[in-house]
Amino acid sequence: CISRYDLRKSTMSPIRLLPDENECQSSADPGNQKNHEGHALPKSDDDSFDAIKSAIEKHKPALSQITFGSIVGYCSGAAAKTLGKALAIVAGFGFIAIQGAVYSGYVDVDWKKVQDDAIKAVDTTGDGKLDVDDAMVYWDKVKKILTNKIPSAGGFSLGFFMGVSS
Repeated sequence: CISRYDLRKSTMSPIRLLPDENECQSSADPGNQKNHEGHALPKSDDDSFDAIKSAIEKHKPALSQITFGSIVGYCSGAAAKTLGKALAIVAGFGFIAIQGAVYSGYVDVDWKKVQDDAIKAVDTTGDGKLDVDDAMVYWDKVKKILTNKIPSAGGFSLGFFMGVSS
């Protein structure tokens, strides 16, 4: 076993970080392994503590509610989040490029007309504004497409929400 020295002190006094030689000899027995704090470590073939099994047991009620629909919903939500970020970056760079050209005097853009045309293209309720009702219509369309012929699609919405918010 090795003692380490505290190099910050001028006396070079040893700091005991590891067990002394008597403890090293007693720890040669594989059934008596301890960590650096002296706590007993589980044997490699010991299944008395398995972190994954413990987590599964702890979350058993919630895990029993997981369905295929909630799993594909989560995956779809995570993919939608990533795709949404990528589209936002592309749109942002496009706006920066166009606005730079407007500022430099190369082009003239009627942003009010662009806004009106964009709203008209995505406004599903026809009220001239984007609101929660429009979002609900789009969500219903997306959900209908993504849950078509999927068994146990009941948990899809919750899984999708969890995927988007993760």
